[in-house]
Amino acid sequence: MSEATIAEPGPGGPASRSQPEAARILIVDDEPIIQEVLGDILAREGHDLTFVADAERGLGALEGGEFDLVVLDLMLPGMSGLEALGEIRRRDPDQVVIMLTAYGSVESAVQAMRQGAHDYLAKPFKNEDVLRAVRHGLRQRRLMVENRTLRRALLGKSGSWGLVGKSRAMRGLYDLIEQVAPSRSTILLQGESGTGKELVAHAIHVRSGRPADAFVVVNSGSMPAELLESNLFGHVKGAFTGAVQTKKGLFEVANGGSIFFDEISTVKPEVQAKLLRVIQEKEFIPLGAVQSVQVEVRIIAATNIDLMDLVRRGEFREDLYYRLNVITLNLPPLRERREDIPLLVEHFVGKYAEENRKAVSGTTPEAMALLMDHPWRGNVRELENVIERAVVLARTPLIGVDLLPEALRRPAGMAPAAPNLIIDGEFSFYDTMEKFEREIITESLRRANGVQRRAAILLGLKATTLNEKIKRLKIDYP
Repeated sequence: MSEATIAEPGPGGPASRSQPEAARILIVDDEPIIQEVLGDILAREGHDLTFVADAERGLGALEGGEFDLVVLDLMLPGMSGLEALGEIRRRDPDQVVIMLTAYGSVESAVQAMRQGAHDYLAKPFKNEDVLRAVRHGLRQRRLMVENRTLRRALLGKSGSWGLVGKSRAMRGLYDLIEQVAPSRSTILLQGESGTGKELVAHAIHVRSGRPADAFVVVNSGSMPAELLESNLFGHVKGAFTGAVQTKKGLFEVANGGSIFFDEISTVKPEVQAKLLRVIQEKEFIPLGAVQSVQVEVRIIAATNIDLMDLVRRGEFREDLYYRLNVITLNLPPLRERREDIPLLVEHFVGKYAEENRKAVSGTTPEAMALLMDHPWRGNVRELENVIERAVVLARTPLIGVDLLPEALRRPAGMAPAAPNLIIDGEFSFYDTMEKFEREIITESLRRANGVQRRAAILLGLKATTLNEKIKRLKIDYP
């Protein structure tokens, strides 16, 4: 293996992270050693890989089937990687492409990003660099596919538009979506990570009265300020080295529709000023142009941190904050709407059972009890990941406690303090064990709010066994 392609396992390697969802990946590279190394890294992740040695064959493969992601070398025999990238983007603007360059050239990387590449990898690369880029690219692809699916679903149904939950907090959110969607006012979505801010943004767009118009997602934290500026506002031919053709910006693409800024707090100050101008004047000037472009775009921004705190620290423009904060919707964390957990579990079990062709229909009562008690710091996204894993591993129609992560089965801090081993000045084995057992059971009942079934799960006992011990020890717990 050549020095340029040696890839050592690192913290982000397959041994230290859970297996991602398998995907179809096309690798276009004329070097056999690169194909071997990438194949090694990605096959361990369970991906379905197709290898071709030139751009023409790559385009043919894309014509003949759908791929979730393309890894494309910059230097190829015949048609170059940049030319192939342009053709891929022309045929399918949603195709996720990661560029490979042997030279580590910043200029060529920037040029590829400006032409629509999702990311780039410079040789020599490391395992974790490849995995990080691929995982992020597949996440972007999954979001785009979900966007299309969601739009079709939302156009054909009423009520919660695919949002799951009947709690008071969610019903209040549905009412707010109905009220604010028809307006063209800027909307700020506030909520912890995993609460479904992009899903809410979709619902607002669909209910806006212009559901067929573009809904554009901007992941501002994933690119440098200069690339973000080019992506948002576009450029004209010759604006910079590599600008071989005029490119529309995302604002122009979203004209008439909506543009969603995921984590608006990550937008750099130099871009914030231009974003403010678009909101105020409804116009912008593409890079290298002299005339402004008029746009009518609904702006929806999301944040999981306090923007006002950033304003106080001088990291976010105060005037932009007030322009964004016209209408604010607060998304409730999952721990504040626990009554929705069974509905969400049912939804995700159905979704992943169908995707994986598994005959899984639900959970056991014991598993549901643990799901109801978990704090869910990652919110709905964390719950979805837990259910997806359980469905994939399930061998029976019901998901049991054994398929849940250790953190759910053994809550931190469960073990009670050891009892005083000295009883009436003497050391008695049987009396001490009985006292120890009584204290453990009493503590588990306290943590389970008196529900014996939940206490049995925490102790790793059968419910009948625990009940027998409670009776034998004459434990009276309300």
